[in-house]
Amino acid sequence: MKKIHIGIIGTGGISNLHGDHLAVLDNVEIVAVTDPNENNRKRFINKYQLTAASEFDDHTDMLKHPSLDAVIICSPHTLHFRQAMDVMEHGCHVLIEKPMACSKKEAEELIKTAEKLGKVLQVSYQRHFEPAFMYIREAIANGEIGRLTSVTASLYQQWGHGSENVWRKNPALSGGGMLMDSGSHICDVLLWTTGLTPIEVSTQLEKHHSAVELDSFTAIRFENNVIAGLNIVGYAPFWHETYVFCGEKGGIFYDNGKVTLHRLGTEPITPLLPEKATNQDKSFIDAILGKHEVKVPGHFAKEVVNLTELIYKAAGYEPLV
Repeated sequence: MKKIHIGIIGTGGISNLHGDHLAVLDNVEIVAVTDPNENNRKRFINKYQLTAASEFDDHTDMLKHPSLDAVIICSPHTLHFRQAMDVMEHGCHVLIEKPMACSKKEAEELIKTAEKLGKVLQVSYQRHFEPAFMYIREAIANGEIGRLTSVTASLYQQWGHGSENVWRKNPALSGGGMLMDSGSHICDVLLWTTGLTPIEVSTQLEKHHSAVELDSFTAIRFENNVIAGLNIVGYAPFWHETYVFCGEKGGIFYDNGKVTLHRLGTEPITPLLPEKATNQDKSFIDAILGKHEVKVPGHFAKEVVNLTELIYKAAGYEPLV
């Protein structure tokens, strides 16, 4: 069986998650690696023993590689759009790290290009493959807590206590602060688990003397009279992630991976979670091979970009792109 030849753009921290996933797949070979930082490239190549892989410091040079089938983009956010467009226009499928792009306009152009060229366009929202979130989505859809009435989603990280000399705190590369970065995963969970469309938002953002916002507190009104609170806190002492989904008959509570189902008048239970069957990288390869539809398509990821853009605009930020 012919192997799918993969190129990697960006060999920073998140690339190692993709490297781990790809390393156990027999039908995949990483043949090219791009990063302007030579030390990062060497570290990635040595870790995964990619002795035959070609190295590049610019993605346009990598795309001339004759055997490339697909590319995984792990670069800073503002680079995603141009790199993904170049990848597809060179005839390759693309898996993009979150966020898909920094504006709804960019996201729509990526979708249009993928459809025109017949390329797989997937976005790397890994919570779609995690049993806890798979359960929550199915439980809400099946009416386990009755009609959904509200959601509270919170993420806390130590952004404010780290170095300012990182690309995530450089607006030219990040396109925004913690909401655009880690917060993108939380926006994804809100939209994917509920299947709802936001109608209006109001928000408060705080930079704490950083170049980008660290904290944001957003109130969202979804369709069907569902309200939500989205709290993305970068000025926190440690990492913590929680969600509460309330409905007319009960609620689902998620706390750092632990899921509890509460129904009115009964004792809380720890539900049986589904088995994890795939991940963002394996599912990307299987979509290329035609084994199933794209698990996290551009059409969905665009809605995450749209919600993020709505929040920034509500806070008085100019359009990012």
